[in-house]
Amino acid sequence: MNTVLGKAMVVLSAFTADDHGVGFAELQRRTGLPKATLHRLLTELVAVRLLDRDDSRYRLGRQLFELGMRASVERGLIEVATPFMEDLYERTHETVHLGVLEDAEVVYVAKIGGHRQASSPSRIGGRMPLHCTAIGKALLAHARDELRSEVLSGPLPRRTPRTITAPGMLAKQLDTIVEAGVSFEFEEAAVGIVCVAAPVLDASDRPIAAVSATGPITRFRPQAHATQVRAAAAGISATLARRPRTESHTP
Repeated sequence: MNTVLGKAMVVLSAFTADDHGVGFAELQRRTGLPKATLHRLLTELVAVRLLDRDDSRYRLGRQLFELGMRASVERGLIEVATPFMEDLYERTHETVHLGVLEDAEVVYVAKIGGHRQASSPSRIGGRMPLHCTAIGKALLAHARDELRSEVLSGPLPRRTPRTITAPGMLAKQLDTIVEAGVSFEFEEAAVGIVCVAAPVLDASDRPIAAVSATGPITRFRPQAHATQVRAAAAGISATLARRPRTESHTP
């Protein structure tokens, strides 16, 4: 990216969700930009509040969050889904997620969890593979044949000892998910974490999103909450279908 805008995006993309402040030297290492170029870009990004500076350390600015919320195509989806997610949380008292399909990954767009929520690898705005998450499998099971073939023909990275890495086994599980309307995850993305998810479908049975309940294996029994998760997903689907076309989520 040789344009100024492209280089600015390189700088902004160098920050991670775990960063609480990054120094100049580390940013130069991450971006590979010359010192003079990086210094000029950082100064300009701070001036327009896309970055905040605290002494000699930088972090993403609140202006980015505000712009993201204005531009988010998921905003209508989240507004509709939130009451159903809150109801699901009250019934399970475990972490509830809403995720959408982007490329060949899950992007988490909403999350509700109480004080005792499980330590899962998910975060709002974060991405996870399709093959090892309950939300991902719910989305993949109803995705277009081209995407399913792409995922099944590619590598299925192992994240835990229980991650499904055999394409044939995953394909059978996806067929079962279509029939049952619900998917499960048993320590496939993170050790000690289990999950149940259901797809939010449009009128053509294509996935708009998926909703899930997640908890630690020591206390959460995902099979016992399958009906509740499926009902939440169906409620979101029905509500979206009743909204005017201009307000609905565009998959």
